[in-house]
Amino acid sequence: MGSKKLNEIKPDALKKFLGDIEHQRPEIFRSLVIIAYFDGKMSLSKAAELLDLTRMELHRQLLGAGIPVRSLSEEDVAAEVEMLKRCC
Repeated sequence: MGSKKLNEIKPDALKKFLGDIEHQRPEIFRSLVIIAYFDGKMSLSKAAELLDLTRMELHRQLLGAGIPVRSLSEEDVAAEVEMLKRCC
């Protein structure tokens, strides 16, 4: 039997858990998001969205903290285009 990820088994439970952490312990939530980005589990654009920042703001913050930033992926570019469509 293959192993399944928590978000595949109980997506609502994971969403609630992360929401609780985001509100009760924002510094832990930020760390989890940055770790997920650093491990390649999400794009820079998605990480920025979860942290309520622009991609460029998060990019600058990561570089300032000495955290390497990956090159833009197709997903990052698509997310930026969607954001621009919504706001402009």
